[in-house]
Amino acid sequence: MKTNSRKLGVLTSGGDAPGMNACIRAVVRTASYYDMQVVGFKQGYSGLVHNDYIDMDNRSVSNIIQRGGTILRTARCMEFKTAEGRQQAVDNLIRLGLDTLLVIGGDGSLRGANLLSQQWDGNVIGLPGTIDNDLYGTDHTIGFFTALDTAQDAIDKIRDTADSADRIFLIEVMGRMAGFIAQYVGVGGGAEEILVPEQKVKLETMCEHIAVAKEKGKVSYIIVVAEGAWDGGAVSLANDLQSNTGLECRPCVLGHIQRGGSPSTLDRLLATKLGAYAVEMALENQTGVMVGECKHDLVMTPLQQTYSNKKPLDEYLSKIHTMLVQ
Repeated sequence: MKTNSRKLGVLTSGGDAPGMNACIRAVVRTASYYDMQVVGFKQGYSGLVHNDYIDMDNRSVSNIIQRGGTILRTARCMEFKTAEGRQQAVDNLIRLGLDTLLVIGGDGSLRGANLLSQQWDGNVIGLPGTIDNDLYGTDHTIGFFTALDTAQDAIDKIRDTADSADRIFLIEVMGRMAGFIAQYVGVGGGAEEILVPEQKVKLETMCEHIAVAKEKGKVSYIIVVAEGAWDGGAVSLANDLQSNTGLECRPCVLGHIQRGGSPSTLDRLLATKLGAYAVEMALENQTGVMVGECKHDLVMTPLQQTYSNKKPLDEYLSKIHTMLVQ
């Protein structure tokens, strides 16, 4: 293995995701193993532009693997979206003597990483940190598994209430552009309807499904709605359904509760593997790529492909859902 990469930076950007701290820990401790120095930029690209950083070592990442959020914090940075702002970031990277930058985040963060890689001669490597699971080049993203557990627990509790009160409940989960969370927890929670941005459903069709379910004696009806699947979200859809069916509809928006909490074991393991792998790929002078895991193999994908290529939903889950809700 090459060992000409000796100082790297790491940041977390965009929306936080459970497992980011586990990933930071893996980055720092793997780098230490290879005798590399690490600096952590605070509040994402904002810290990079304003040169706000901390030196990190093994002790600075003690007791964080189980914590949600990110110890480096995260923020949006409008300055970084300009060529001038990115040049300021490049100047800071050069002044600090860094040869590698690791970016943990979602599609917007990796877009920024790709732009930076075109202005800076150093190595830029992305790591998929988003609960949405919408990045191409990895089967799952850091934070997705924990978000599923959180949403699934809420749906199970709502199902108890729905069975008792004979109402239609609409649970809105995150997923403005992608329906992975909705699909997984919808099937896992036995939802009668699953609405995702990728597959549009007509109001009339849902009303027909509800009528058939009532004829079959169903006493509860659960609809899982990805936030980007219906204009106005679950609240608007609940009003539309109640007006058209005459049945009481109760919306429940889970919101940012899905981002919080201690990361699940699967998220900790994925974050740890990808954090370590990213450091090793930096030592191999890889750049302009995102590290991921596909079919249990660690892989790299060009940054641009991670957000420009559309990651499909699980077609088999969609198929069997229509069978299982009978």
